[in-house]
This record gives sequence, structure tokens and C-alpha cells, in this order.
Amino acid sequence: MERKPVPVPNSGAPAMATGTSPAQAQSRAPVPAPTPTPIAPEVLEWEQPSTTKKGGLFSKFSKFSLFGVSAPTKSTDASIEEGTVQPLSEEKQVSQSTAAPARLFGHSRKKVLTIGGVALLLLILILGLGLGLGLKKKSEKYQNLPLPGSSSIQTGDLTYYSPGPGYGACGFENTSHDSICAVSHIVWDAVSTSSNPNHNPLCGKMLRITRFNEALGRNSSVDVKVVDRCTGCEPNDIDLSLDMFTTLADESHGRVLGSWAWLD
Repeated sequence: MERKPVPVPNSGAPAMATGTSPAQAQSRAPVPAPTPTPIAPEVLEWEQPSTTKKGGLFSKFSKFSLFGVSAPTKSTDASIEEGTVQPLSEEKQVSQSTAAPARLFGHSRKKVLTIGGVALLLLILILGLGLGLGLKKKSEKYQNLPLPGSSSIQTGDLTYYSPGPGYGACGFENTSHDSICAVSHIVWDAVSTSSNPNHNPLCGKMLRITRFNEALGRNSSVDVKVVDRCTGCEPNDIDLSLDMFTTLADESHGRVLGSWAWLD
């Protein structure tokens, strides 16, 4: 028996399934392969930009004004723009601004001004009392100055200084061998009559100083002339030339106690 060759279907056309009509075979087009979806790179949490804006140092004060009236916020402005909140009319704004007085830190302006005035008066009163007491103590301290014309004997510290080279406050040129002295600046300024120290009434005045000399075992005294002003002396202190000081005490003492009085 002779076998017939089986026809090979065309490779360019799709094979028809058994029981499928040519029309159905043509309507079934090949399904394309799905396209892979690209995967977005993952962003770490700390690399994401912050959506919430942190408030500044003075953000909590922005909701309140200095005079106790609430200041408009961004949310209020946004609500007005969106129409959810109706802005106040001009008449209502004027009525609200005049209905209550302005307030400062929760207090009325009148109260704050009153407190400030009282505090200022108290400060002036305290300063006045302090200045008055200071001047009174100073005047009491120097009210009995050892001025010329008084025959009373004064007791104070005796020191020595080098008067030259140069001129003293009285304009005299002296040396450490002269019988001279400098009186306290307090006594000097108390009788001053001119800005020129050469014209001070104490210049040329004489005084006598007495002290018990331990080396001699008896009292020693010197008569000296005022030629200078001692800035570091108290009212009863006298600053002497070196020769006058060593007549009353040993140079190593530097400072000793002595008595003195004006001669004219």
C-alpha cells in the first residue's frame, strides 16, 4: 500500500488548533511579553527633606503681640484666602481696637506708666539720700581742720619726702636739707583761693613739730615752712624733708607719730 506524504504547515502562519476555525485562529494574536517595571531607588529616612518647618527661637512669641493682642498667624491668613474664615470688616476692627485699652505684658498702659513713675521717684529719692549722707559724713569728718589761726596742738603721722630737684606746689625750689614741709591736700584745698597753687595762703606759713626722740631720750622739735602739698596725707599728717625727719626720729622708722601747731 502506497503512503502519501503528510503536508507540512507553513512556518510563517500559526498552526490552527483542532476544532478551531480559521477566523478564530486569525483573531488570536500573539500576547507580547510584559515589560518589567523599573524599581525606584530607596531614599533613607534621614535623607528625605523635612516637610514640617521647625519654629524659630521667637516663634512662640509670634502668636502674641507686646500689648496682649493676638497677632495674625499663617493659618489664619490661609483660611481667609480659602474663604473658610471671613475677615473682619473695617468697622469691627476699629471697634475692637477701641473697645479695650492697649495692654503691656498683661497690664493696662496706665498701670504700667504709674508703676514706672513710682519706681523712678523711688530711685531719685534713694540717690538723693545717699548723696546727702555722703556729703554730710565728709563735712563732719573735715569740719575741724587744723587751719592757721588755731593755737590747738595737732597729732598726726610724720613722714619724709624728697622735695627736689624741681619746684613744689608753692613754686619754691628746695632740697632735702631745708627746713620745709608739705601739708595735707585736704587742708591745702580747704583754703585755696586760686587755680594757681603758688597763690595758696598756706605757702610760707610756719609750724612747729615736737616728738620724743628715743635715740636722744628727750623731746626734739623743729620749725618748718610750708612749701608743698601732700596728696597722701590725712588732715593732721605732715610730710617733712629728710633732714627735719631725722632730727625727730631715725630714718629707718619711715613713719612716726608727732605733735605740731601753727606758729602764725
